[in-house]
Amino acid sequence: MAHESAARSPQPPEAQTSARETERQALLEAARRLSEAQKSPDDTAGLVAAARLNWRLWTIFQSEISAPNCPLPVEVRTNMLNLCNFVDKQTVALLDDPKPERANALISINHQLADGLEGQSSP
Repeated sequence: MAHESAARSPQPPEAQTSARETERQALLEAARRLSEAQKSPDDTAGLVAAARLNWRLWTIFQSEISAPNCPLPVEVRTNMLNLCNFVDKQTVALLDDPKPERANALISINHQLADGLEGQSSP
């Protein structure tokens, strides 16, 4: 994911690690907002806003992974694109029928990916 700036010019390891940490924090923040929105089931607008924020984040990931110069191995790219596709479908379902429980899968995926990014440096 955090490959574009690294592909353009060499960066010190601390900057690359920071990019992974930024992605991790973005995933956790999106999950937090979805969780907070679940606590107010009558606030459909809040849930929709949180879902759209999360979707924008995943669209960025999808764009980076789809770039021709993405340094990730093909298998990792394929798996991530499949996950992006799943997130797209779950988000559309949530936006179509904004029930708090529909955010559970998105929250779980964000937490799992953030856990996987913890302590990693950019490729």
